[in-house]
Amino acid sequence: MSDHTVKAFDEDITRLRGLIAEMGGLAEVAIQEALEALVRGDETLGDQVVARDKKIDALESEVDKLAVRIIALRAPMADDLREVIAALKIAGVVERIGDYSKNIAKRVGMIEGRDRFEPLTLLPAMGEIAGEMVHDVLTAYSARDPDLAREVIATDAKVDAFYNSIFRNLVSHMVENPATISSAAQLLFVARNLERIGDHATNVAEMVHFAATGVYPPEEER
Repeated sequence: MSDHTVKAFDEDITRLRGLIAEMGGLAEVAIQEALEALVRGDETLGDQVVARDKKIDALESEVDKLAVRIIALRAPMADDLREVIAALKIAGVVERIGDYSKNIAKRVGMIEGRDRFEPLTLLPAMGEIAGEMVHDVLTAYSARDPDLAREVIATDAKVDAFYNSIFRNLVSHMVENPATISSAAQLLFVARNLERIGDHATNVAEMVHFAATGVYPPEEER
């Protein structure tokens, strides 16, 4: 590549990383605010989370267009091509994380008798770990840090443990209090959405590891 072409390519990659970082920041806030709205029963905040998801969708579209342009105009090879392909995949996963947060926010008005559900005290803690996974995996992507990516993969076990605990609690609650089945089922969906956010952060971590090293993490770590 000529110096001009290399500079233009570097600028495109920097822009690509910036778009994904912006998507990730919005997704982190969406997780936090969706759970805050759920616990407080704040439908106005829930509606705001739903509305802002359109921004994440728009950013994903920008990433798609930029990545295609980079491949078409710059013809990147090896490490550079891996990074562009990873960015495309990561943007799609972060968009799904935004969708899960939106789904949580949509359930804010469907929970009755909030003080009867212990999981409402556990879900924010579960969401905090899932949000940290999203934050850390995007930091790993920005820094091309495979070690941090592997730490994110390991953290997913904590999210799974929360999900299993909440699942057992809610099923027991439904058996003992049939009148709460509808609300408890909504909380189960929320817990499942958070568990899926953790899974998606893990998927991104595997892509980051591949983009940085050319190989996926060992199977026993996934």
